[in-house]
Amino acid sequence: MKKSIFIPAIAVFIAGAMFTSCQSPAKNLENAENNLQDAKNNVIDAKLELSKAQQDSVAEYQQFRKETEEKFMAREKSISEFKARIANEKKENRAKYEKKLTELEQKDSDLKKKLEDYKADGKDTWTSFKDGFNNEMDNIGRAFNDLTAKKQK
Repeated sequence: MKKSIFIPAIAVFIAGAMFTSCQSPAKNLENAENNLQDAKNNVIDAKLELSKAQQDSVAEYQQFRKETEEKFMAREKSISEFKARIANEKKENRAKYEKKLTELEQKDSDLKKKLEDYKADGKDTWTSFKDGFNNEMDNIGRAFNDLTAKKQK
């Protein structure tokens, strides 16, 4: 007797649970459309953010390039002035200075080429490139300053 009442009771409970938990197809369609619209909005937002990040990156690169070109021009001017100062040196000393200057000019030329050949590969790559490039620029600047300081002694 207990089994005969127990089985129909469970069946009614399961049927009731299924009936109350099911949504209508119209409600499912509405939820799907809302989810699709949210996804589309997210894609549009992501594209806008990517575009802005790319524009910022290009602007940062252009600014860096401009500043670097100014440094190159200033260093070239200093090298020209230094060459004029050493023109009156003894032949032996002048040759030594000219050799060092040629090495520095070659390093400058290599750096210019490196800057021209740089291709943007992402923010991390750009940061790494910029740090390394600035380090090399500073090293060449110190080497030139050391050379001119030795000449003045």
